[in-house]
Amino acid sequence: MNPRKKSRTARLPGGPGDAVPCPCGSQHAYADCCGPLHEGAPAPDAAALMRSRYSAYVMGLHGYLLATWHPSTRPQQVDLDVDPSPRWLGLEIRRHVPTGPDTAIAEFVARYRLAGRAQRLHEVSRFVRVDGRWYYLDGDFPASGSMVTAACDAAG
Repeated sequence: MNPRKKSRTARLPGGPGDAVPCPCGSQHAYADCCGPLHEGAPAPDAAALMRSRYSAYVMGLHGYLLATWHPSTRPQQVDLDVDPSPRWLGLEIRRHVPTGPDTAIAEFVARYRLAGRAQRLHEVSRFVRVDGRWYYLDGDFPASGSMVTAACDAAG
C-alpha cells in the first residue's frame, strides 16, 4: 500500500504549512517532522515511525496507518470515523529500544478525550524493518498484559 495515498484530507490547525507544529509533539514543524514520512519518506527509526503513526491518527490518515502496518498483522481497514471520535491531546514516548538490527520496541502513552472524558492509551509497540522501511508489528498494553495486533481497536 502506498503511504502517500490518503483516504481523507489531513486535519492540521491552520493547514499543513511550514510553521504548523507537528501533532506528535516533537516541537518541530510538521513539514520538518512527520510530514515527509506521511508523503512516503522512510522513517529513520522505529521511534520516528511511532510518532508519525500517532500524527496519522490525529490527522485521520487511514492509508498511512495501513501502509506502515506490517502485512502479517495489518487489519483490512482502520476505522477512524467513529462517533464519538477521540480528540488526541498528546504523546509521551517513554522509551525506544532497538532489540536487533531490524527490530525495536517503543513504549508510549497517548492521551485523548472521548465523550468528554480523559483517556490514556499505554502501549509497548514492536516494530520491524523490512527492505529499509520500518513497520508497526503489534503492541502490548501493560495494564492488561494482553498482546494485540490492532492498537486502533483499543483507542477507538
